Amino acid sequence: MTGSYPATRLRRTRASAWSRALHRETVLTPADLIWPMFVTSGTNTEEPIASLPGVSRWSVDLVVERAKEAVSLGIPCLALFPNTPPELRSEDGGEALNPDNLMCRAIRAIKDACGDRIGVLTDVALDPYTSHGQDGLIDAAGYVLNDATVEVLVGQSLNQAAAGADVIAPSDMMDGRIGAIRDALEGAGQANVQIMSYAAKYASAFYGPFRDAVGSRGLLKGDKKTYQMDPANAEEALREVELDLFEGADSVMVKPGLPYLDIIVKVKEAFAVPVFAYQVSGEYAMIEAAVAAGAGDRDALVLETLTAFKRAGCCGVLTYHAAHAARLLNG
Repeated sequence: MTGSYPATRLRRTRASAWSRALHRETVLTPADLIWPMFVTSGTNTEEPIASLPGVSRWSVDLVVERAKEAVSLGIPCLALFPNTPPELRSEDGGEALNPDNLMCRAIRAIKDACGDRIGVLTDVALDPYTSHGQDGLIDAAGYVLNDATVEVLVGQSLNQAAAGADVIAPSDMMDGRIGAIRDALEGAGQANVQIMSYAAKYASAFYGPFRDAVGSRGLLKGDKKTYQMDPANAEEALREVELDLFEGADSVMVKPGLPYLDIIVKVKEAFAVPVFAYQVSGEYAMIEAAVAAGAGDRDALVLETLTAFKRAGCCGVLTYHAAHAARLLNG
């Protein structure tokens, strides 16, 4: 204890706005934000997502416009997710290896338009490409095959890196995929391509609107509990993170976000590495539902939740509110 009342009054430094700013321990800026975007087919096409009010799928040309907007707002990175047409989905997710798929076209277009003024983070998993909605290849019983899936993920990663991706973000939760992808990137002369591992990705109930956005909700057969983490586990998350760092991850992610702030703190304290969080679709939708119901103010809710991630130890946050938050922070 450093003092006692009345000599010490903790309200003293809260009395004025300038003093609160001076004593603020956690600072949020647009540079802390990553903006997830959904890519769809066509030209000049915007498809609003009903379960994510205010969020749309955009065709490649409009994604480029959003990228330019992000640059102007000071957002340093975009995260891309494709809405693959049903006719291009298959049991083996082969479209993930197509060098001219939606993801690769969007990467090249953003890099052609913006260059190194913005980073492009790409999702590595097969659920946007499989006809069964699982993140990997499955056997006759529907079980996701680990090692066979990793082979495809390596090819997917090299495909995206060749298109110009800056950060490969494997979200599949297969064992050993980080080491395999890192070795492949090094062998392909892509040593500067980062890996941000979805290291602690939980089998969460908060992902529903995302599956609508990438078109996999109605396709998913079964669940993902054999590879995504049990929400009851914390120590297991540390093991997952440790393995991925050992295999070559440059940064790690905890997903979802707010329900797992304790995991973020544990990871940061245990490893002192760059930690990111994904404020997932269900979290976004809950904020928007609260606003629509008159139960909260959007601006305050957005900034408070994002600040909570930084306070817990995050370097940055993937959030669908990125552009809105950046405008608020830019004043």
